[in-house]
Amino acid sequence: MIPTTRRISETLLRRSSVFCSTLQNRYLKVGVYFAQPLRGRKDDSTPISSLFKPVSVKPNPDDINVGVELSGNLDKQELLKVLNQFYSRKEIKLLAKESGLDTYLHHQAFISFRRYCLDADALSSDLHVVISDILQGSGHVADIFPYYLRHAKQMFPHIECMDDLKQISDLRTPANWYPLARAKIRKIIFHVGPTNSGKTYHALERFMTSQSGVYCGPLKLLAAEVYSKCNDRGTPCDLVTGEERNYAQGEGNQSNHISCTVEMTSVSTPYEVAIIDEVQLIKDPGRGWAWTRALLGVIADEVHLCGEAAAIDLVRSICVTTGEDVEVRRYKRLTPLEIEQKALVSIENVLPGDCVVCFSKNDIYSVSRAIEARGIEVAVIYGSLPPGTKLAQAAKFNDVNNPCKVLIATDAIGMGLNLSIRRIIFHTLMKPSINEKGEKEMEVISVSSALQIAGRAGRFGTQWEKGYVTTYRPEDLSTLERLLSQEPEVITQAGLHPTPDQIELYAYYLPNSTLSNLMDIFVSLSIVDDSLYFMCNMEEFKFLADMIQHVPLPLRARYVFCCAPVNKKIPFVCTMFLKFARQYSKNEMLTFDWVCQNVGWPVSTPNTIIDLIHLEAVFDVMDLYLWFSYRFIDLFPDAKIIRDTQKELDAVIQDGVLRLTRLLKNSESGGPNGKVSALDEDRFVLNTQKNHYYKGVKSVTSQIIGEGKLTQRLLDQGLLTAHMLDELRKEWEQKSNNFTEDPRRPKRTRNN
Repeated sequence: MIPTTRRISETLLRRSSVFCSTLQNRYLKVGVYFAQPLRGRKDDSTPISSLFKPVSVKPNPDDINVGVELSGNLDKQELLKVLNQFYSRKEIKLLAKESGLDTYLHHQAFISFRRYCLDADALSSDLHVVISDILQGSGHVADIFPYYLRHAKQMFPHIECMDDLKQISDLRTPANWYPLARAKIRKIIFHVGPTNSGKTYHALERFMTSQSGVYCGPLKLLAAEVYSKCNDRGTPCDLVTGEERNYAQGEGNQSNHISCTVEMTSVSTPYEVAIIDEVQLIKDPGRGWAWTRALLGVIADEVHLCGEAAAIDLVRSICVTTGEDVEVRRYKRLTPLEIEQKALVSIENVLPGDCVVCFSKNDIYSVSRAIEARGIEVAVIYGSLPPGTKLAQAAKFNDVNNPCKVLIATDAIGMGLNLSIRRIIFHTLMKPSINEKGEKEMEVISVSSALQIAGRAGRFGTQWEKGYVTTYRPEDLSTLERLLSQEPEVITQAGLHPTPDQIELYAYYLPNSTLSNLMDIFVSLSIVDDSLYFMCNMEEFKFLADMIQHVPLPLRARYVFCCAPVNKKIPFVCTMFLKFARQYSKNEMLTFDWVCQNVGWPVSTPNTIIDLIHLEAVFDVMDLYLWFSYRFIDLFPDAKIIRDTQKELDAVIQDGVLRLTRLLKNSESGGPNGKVSALDEDRFVLNTQKNHYYKGVKSVTSQIIGEGKLTQRLLDQGLLTAHMLDELRKEWEQKSNNFTEDPRRPKRTRNN
């Protein structure tokens, strides 16, 4: 028995020697990879290898335990000693490193291998024989390595495909991702100038006279403004945003001109003219990739860029990689802007045409209440308000015949709204931000932000053609002067983002990794030309990926869900996002009725600030539904009625904003007392009936009460409720009785 065992061991030893030699050569490059940092990767104390999640390796014993028959049972105590000796040897650590296992992976793999060997009822016959020979003194502890490496590969599949993963995440030449754009000789024109310089106006003039074009804006409001302006000027233009499609020439009949948000830019449709607005946002840590994609990928004869001078050098450098020249056209501000020598100090010094800029909702609320307490009506604009409400508040402020002459706003006014402002007043120059650790910090606003906001004062062609800017507190005035005297910091890098195809390839090689984990690995292995590009922040994406990780979804659908516009700071929106994902995973339609049940529609007019904030969240949920409806049409079928309902909700929110001071008082006093009034009941019933009318469902109430055609129509359309109808009947009966009992009225006889 023993000679036979020894021959088998010698054969296995020779094979293992060849195997180890082959592995050393094969994985030498991988060892170099772990030893040297790649260009463009962030310096992080956490080893990249810790991102690779281990796969559980379970014993797969032979039907007949040949190893035991050949060499007998193994002593587990002696086996443990041999395995620990194996791990402690320097040559084993070196061989593991050359095979793609750094210190972290080597340790994790060994712990798993040791547990595998000690816990298994029966090891594979070849491993069993090798260990038996070592225990008997006829083998060397290093003979275990081929079997250990086999186990490590099963545990960490990336070891065998590291070269492929690195190739997929090589992002050094993003210009080559867009062959259709590279096949065209594009003319790049950069319109540079401050706010209120007319740079975008000149680009739009060329856009509207072209045969075809695309406008790529940073906000839905800007895209909608260009859409309206073009159609008013007689140039048919469609609107395309993540949540909306409006066709100028009828549903499905596409126009030659498109106004879209930058993320929706087509890189497969040719145009004569393309405009990429606010191109300096190419540096944005979250959305910068969208401007990079538009700049490199849009297929147009002329590409007009509009933005700050800080982006000129970067745009030129990027265009060198595409073989394109950049023509720079500079513009000066059309109206003067003056920094006042005195701060506002007191709310009592607010004048008509003033805009007080705050950087938090709490400041918005307190300032607006203080001003309205003096009998001055104010308009309010902040980021989370629906677009319709923002436009309504802007129109109210701009209207010379409206008594509202003061605006309270956040930095949301920096772009996207046409406002007739005489003076900008910075309530503070400190803005809350979130650092890399997720901690909230307060920091002075950037030069770019200060210039953008201050530049909104004094608009060409309005009643305020000279602008003024100051601060609320005297101690901030010198800081403001310093900020406005500087040029924005030169932009040196443009954002990049992994594509769905790249992540799908990663998932093919790493099938046991979560989407969030795949993103971490991709970012860590990515190689970028850091003289031009950076990897955008993936925290929002990963937050959503982790939230729905337990929901069974196909990878492509999961990726789309994680790209959805979800504000993670609003719990209600996050909850609804999770419900959307669960419903989708069950292949069940998300109908209008389902949405109503989950958001509590119909809603009533807000009585407190909390009510108003909740309605804003409900509006965001409907926006989210519309976003999904263009990507998963079959399971989000009620986009039209959701949009109609959203318009109603917008009106309710507008009403709440108009009564902001009253809401603040109600919030402090705990809200109005008493039960729900009949008016609120009527409003609830009216909204319900309107929803049924939009869906073509006959009102149950009308089936019970309405007999005449007019009554039925009024009930169905939500213009009349059962309560209102009852009141009308009582009034008519009362009038009829009064009319009958009137002594001046001649009594009618049978003959009459």
